[in-house]
Amino acid sequence: MSLLTREDLTTLMEKRDDICISIYMPTFRAGADIRQGRIRLKNLVSEAQARLISSGMRSSEAKHLLEPVQGLVLDNQFWQQQRDGLAIFLSSDIFYYYYLPVRVDEFVQIAKRFHLKPLLPLLSGDGLFYVLALSQNAVRVLRCTRASVVEVELDSIPHSLAEALKYDDYDDPERQVQYHSTNLAGTNNKAEAGIFHGHGVGSDDTKPNILRYFQLIDRGLHDLLREEKAPLVLVGVEFLFSIYREANTYAYLADEGVPGNPEELCAEDLQTLAWPLVEHYFHKAEQEAITYYGPFKGTGLTTHDISKAAPAAYNGQVEILFLADGAKQWGRFDPLINDVHIHQEAELDDEDLFDFTAIQTIINGGTVYVVEADRVPDGESLAALLRY
Repeated sequence: MSLLTREDLTTLMEKRDDICISIYMPTFRAGADIRQGRIRLKNLVSEAQARLISSGMRSSEAKHLLEPVQGLVLDNQFWQQQRDGLAIFLSSDIFYYYYLPVRVDEFVQIAKRFHLKPLLPLLSGDGLFYVLALSQNAVRVLRCTRASVVEVELDSIPHSLAEALKYDDYDDPERQVQYHSTNLAGTNNKAEAGIFHGHGVGSDDTKPNILRYFQLIDRGLHDLLREEKAPLVLVGVEFLFSIYREANTYAYLADEGVPGNPEELCAEDLQTLAWPLVEHYFHKAEQEAITYYGPFKGTGLTTHDISKAAPAAYNGQVEILFLADGAKQWGRFDPLINDVHIHQEAELDDEDLFDFTAIQTIINGGTVYVVEADRVPDGESLAALLRY
C-alpha cells in the first residue's frame, strides 16, 4: 500500500467492527535501524495478540487474525520501502498499511473503530501542491499533499528537451544541445546534476533552446493547472530555475526551488524535499482558524470539555476543533443517551475520546487542526467552536 489519501481516511473513519486493530510505529529509511523494525513490529503483534486473548479470544483465533501483519515482519521488500512512520489497520475484512512521512510513537489499540488521530495532522492544513521535476531527459509533474503523491500523466507537455526541439519550429538541427552528468562540485549533494554543454551553458544557443523548452512546458501546465491555486515547486539543476521563471506564467510558482538532479529521485523523495518549501503556506489556514475562534470565547459557542465536545461532534455541532498533538483521553461515548464516560486509564472497550471527537467532526463537515499544545486556544488540550 502507498501513502495515505483522504479517501482512505474516510473509509477507515466509517469502519465499525467488533475488533478494529490499530498499530503505529516509527520506521527508518536506511541504515542499521531498518533491521530493528522487524523486531519492533513483531513485539507489537505479540502485544496485540495478548490483548485479544485477555479479552476472551482463543489463542488460535488471535493468531489467525494477526497473520497478515505477521506476514509483514517477514517481507523483505516491505522493509526496503519504509519512510518515517508506519500505520497498520486490521479487522475481520480490512487490512491496510501506510508509509507515513512523519514520526509516530509506538501504539496499539483494539476497539470497535480504528484509532486515526495520529494521521490527522497529515490531512488537515496540508493542502495540495505540485512538484515540477525538470531535466533535459525527463519532465515529471507530481500532485502532492504532505501524506500523498501521485504522478500526473502528461499529454500536452514535452517529455524532454530533445522532444521539444524536434517538434517545435524553433528547432535548428545545427544547434543541438548535448548533455552529460557530473557531480555537484563544492556541495554536499551526492546526486548528479545535469549540465548542458556543447556551446556552454552561457552560450547564445543553449539558453534560447532551454527557454523554448520551458515555454512549451509552461503552456502545457497552463491547461493542466488552469483551475488551480496550489503552489508549484521546481526541482532541478539550480541554473535552470531563473530560465524557467522567465518562461513561467503560473501565478502560484513557489519562491524557492529544490536544487539537484530529479532523475535520481523517486516521487516520494521529491514530495518530501518540496514539502518544507510550501508548509508555511498551509499553516496560514490554521492561524486564520485560531483568529476566527477568538471572538466566540465567552458566547457559549466554545468548549474545552471533552464531555461536551464529544456529543457535540457526534451530533454535527462542531465547526472547528483544535487538539493538542499527542493528547489522549480514555473513555466511552454512549450514543443512545448522548453521554460520555471518562476514565483515567484505558479500560476494556475504551477508546481515545479525542480521536472519536476528531473523526466525528470531520464526518459531519467540520475542520480539525492537530497542533502543538501551545497552539490550542486558551492553553487547553482541546478547543471546539460550535455551530449552535
